[in-house]
Amino acid sequence: MRINQERAATGPIVTGLGPRGFKLGEEHFRALLLTVERATPWSPPPLAELRAAALAELIESGPEFILLGTGPTLQRPSRELVAELDAAGLGVEPMDSRAAARAWGVLRGEGRKIAAALYPLD
Repeated sequence: MRINQERAATGPIVTGLGPRGFKLGEEHFRALLLTVERATPWSPPPLAELRAAALAELIESGPEFILLGTGPTLQRPSRELVAELDAAGLGVEPMDSRAAARAWGVLRGEGRKIAAALYPLD
């Protein structure tokens, strides 16, 4: 699937989704962390075990909130993760990873300072 952008946004933008994962330019990522400045390949823990320490790069970037792409379907993050992020002054918006990748582009097109953690699509 190709994602079309209506407005140009600075920083990394997901331009497609497919069997190899998320496409950014000519690169493919199975899972990744996104800040307004960079995309980093990611080897995420099982979602139930995800804690703020695994998202330190995102937290340190000072986003408004974190998009959490939970894989092929929406899953709720653990209460522990939500509490840790809340203590850091951050909200988390969970959604399936395809929706999170699309939301990333829309929000970045609006110039929002966000971060995202995207679990694999499979």
